Amino acid sequence: MLKVLIAEDELMIADLLEETLIMSGYEVCGIARTVEEAVALADLHKPDLAVLDVRLAQGSRGPDIARRLGSRETIGILYATGEDARSSTLTLADGSASIAKPYHVEDVARALVIVREIMTLGTATPPFPPGFRLLPELAPLSAHASLA
Repeated sequence: MLKVLIAEDELMIADLLEETLIMSGYEVCGIARTVEEAVALADLHKPDLAVLDVRLAQGSRGPDIARRLGSRETIGILYATGEDARSSTLTLADGSASIAKPYHVEDVARALVIVREIMTLGTATPPFPPGFRLLPELAPLSAHASLA
């Protein structure tokens, strides 16, 4: 059974996501609201996959969790984000994929299957859930321009 870490500061969303992932055959090893909580849970449980909200409680950011966890070869990372994909600065250095909010929790379960497939086979097989996108190697030019 694959272990999943959830980093989500909206507790109702986190609870629904946890319930759906358990029903989909995953073991949820914990729910974190901040970077510190997520890193502590990851150190303790060594999850296979993570669903990370981009914006967390106390100004925390999901990509900071990925950076703190180090090697992305050992944990598949799916971001849940309300950010527009065209302005997102998320890349393969941050994780494998993202899914846009609002999402159906069942779509997150499907997205995790795709992330795991990327980790094991190096490829992703459609169909992809609504709002799902693979992270690019480099940030889109529009994201670079907005940072200047």
